[in-house]
Amino acid sequence: MRIDVGIGEYAVSSNREDLLKTYGLGSCVAVMVYDKKNQVAGLIHLALPDSTINPEKAKSKPGYFVDTGLKVFLEELNRYGVTRGSGIIRIAGGASIMDDNKTFDIGRRNVIAIKRELWKKGFGVIKEDIGGTISRTVSISVETGEIVISNGRNLWTL
Repeated sequence: MRIDVGIGEYAVSSNREDLLKTYGLGSCVAVMVYDKKNQVAGLIHLALPDSTINPEKAKSKPGYFVDTGLKVFLEELNRYGVTRGSGIIRIAGGASIMDDNKTFDIGRRNVIAIKRELWKKGFGVIKEDIGGTISRTVSISVETGEIVISNGRNLWTL
């Protein structure tokens, strides 16, 4: 079954038939975790690096921000038995869309914030498909851990 993950949302599943998928990653970043031993996959669609700009939104939708979202996401993964030693982390997104002068540079700031937060918790990113100027759609299979990325013209794996 396909589980769609919207902006600021996350999903974790141990159902082998599930496919976690998110759409339209421009400056947003998807963090995907796969635990082969426990057959668990997780995906979160993060929009902004820091929740201090909107504490109310952070309370109602913690997955929207890197600092609050990764915390709840990693806690949920832990409930499924995913630990620092068992989860493989990959990220995609973080593009510079309609920001040619890099005025806001949200994509790059998101990636830096994600890596910083993961590092503080003892995790590291194994593979990434980040930056550039393209929007991405990504999915992760619970059964295999395979990540497929597309941008409307091309399809590739991570």
